[in-house]
Order: sequence, then C-alpha cells, then structure tokens
Amino acid sequence: MGGLTPHERYANFYTDFAFKKLFGTEANKECLMGFLNSLFDGEEVITDLTYLNTEHLGHASIDRKAVFDVYCENEKGEKFLIEMQKAEQAYFKDRSIFYSTFPIQEQAPKGPWNFELKKVYAIGILNFTFDDSDEESLHHEVKLIETRTHEVFYDKLTYVYLEMPKFRKQESELVTLMDKWLYAIKNLNSLMERPKALQETVFTHFFEAAEIANFTPNEQYDYRESQKEMWDLYSITATAEAKGYVKGEEAGRAEGRAEGRAEEKLSNALALKRNGVPDEVIASSLGLTTEEVRAL
Repeated sequence: MGGLTPHERYANFYTDFAFKKLFGTEANKECLMGFLNSLFDGEEVITDLTYLNTEHLGHASIDRKAVFDVYCENEKGEKFLIEMQKAEQAYFKDRSIFYSTFPIQEQAPKGPWNFELKKVYAIGILNFTFDDSDEESLHHEVKLIETRTHEVFYDKLTYVYLEMPKFRKQESELVTLMDKWLYAIKNLNSLMERPKALQETVFTHFFEAAEIANFTPNEQYDYRESQKEMWDLYSITATAEAKGYVKGEEAGRAEGRAEGRAEEKLSNALALKRNGVPDEVIASSLGLTTEEVRAL
C-alpha cells in the first residue's frame, strides 16, 4: 500500500478516482441518489438514475470535446451533470455554461420536434471559493431570471455550486441530511471510522465503498496515481500563490513582509494538509520544515 498517507482508512473524495467511484459507478448509484435528493430537499425526488456517456463532441467544423466527470439522467429523462473542481480556474463559470449546452443539444431528436426540453442540472462541487463577499453562503443555485422582477424566467436549467471550504460545521452541529453529506465529503480522508451522526443507510454504503482496504489491487493502484495527481496540483497551486504573495509584498513596506510571508505559507500548508497532502510534500513545496508542517 505504498504511496498512501499513514493511517488512511478512507479515500480522499477530492481525488478523481474516489469521486468517480463513489458517485459515478452503477455499484454506488445509491450514494449519488442520496446526495442529490438531499441537495434538492424535496424539490426534486430521484428514484432511479441511468449513467450516460461522459464524452461529448460539439457540432462545429472543428469539434470541441467535453469530458464530464459524472453524467446521468433520472427516471423522467432529466439530466444531471456533476463536476468536481479541485482548484480554481479562471473561467470555471464559462466551463459550466459550455458543458451544460451538451445535455441541452443532445435532446434534439432526428425529424420533427416541438422543442420541448427536459430539465438540466449542472452541479459543481468546488474545493475553492469564488464568492468572498459572504463567508457563510456556500450553496449557490443559479437560474435564468427576469432582471426587473427577479422572477424565474426558465426553470428547466439550473446551476448549483457548493463552495466546500466554507463548510465548517463539526459533527455535533450537523442538522440536515445535506449537512451530513457535506461533512462526509469534506472530511472523508481524515476519518478513521464512520461518524455516529451519519447513521442513515446510505452512509453505510458510502463508507464501505470509500474504504481503501476494500479496493481491488488495480483500484488501489489507480487511487494512488489519482492521489499523486491531486498532490501535484495542490503543490503547484500553493507554490504559485506563495510566489505571487512575495512579489506583491516587494512593492510594499519592508516592515512586516517576512512575517506576512510566513503566515501565508503556514496558511497554505494548513489548507494542503486538510486535503490529505503528505507533510513531506507540503514542506518541500513551500520551503518549510517537516516539523513546522506537522505542528499545524
């Protein structure tokens, strides 16, 4: 099991492998259904899901390809596109809009058609924040509205974004089923046992599927590779942020610069540590000692 972090029982949900295994496979379909039903809180009730092809080509002369993380439809033919974003992208909203056009366009049948569409939901689980104006609001639901009245103009296209870093509830504070899902997703990698607050049947399946000891040898290898890719991404991001911070500080006063840089490094290190990146990788990336990282 070389390559895994010490005392790691459950997979890190933010790795591509774990996300697609837990939410994107037929064997674990009830996990995704449970998550979506809790997300919609009765506004949409899903009793079955069918997984669809995740690779799509556009219709331009030079086709643009879109590869979805998880793509499925419910028993009513409504489409659900679920994406996980580990790090901020400059145009992640544009990406969401672009990707949502494929589930819309593919509904057009050959032959006569009256243009009636099924609902499309584009859901993003984000391991970063994009709305710094509100530290508490992490659940964003976006629809087309009439700007004068603020009434929903079209209710068949919905974008849902979850800013996971803003979720800070402890186990004793979990109230809703959505709270429990967000807690499980964010803390999965650091848990050594299933939390007592998460006793619903769907979580039994979720934690069993996430337990690394239950992976086949091939799955364990794929998970390790996915884990390394995630660590590399976080390391590159943290290093770039640290360098940007230093350059910005060079234009300011010298007093307090070293202290601020050190605080920024420790802040980045703590964020990486919470995402399961090994202490040695963090220390090497940010120019810290392993002891400094372990003390966080």
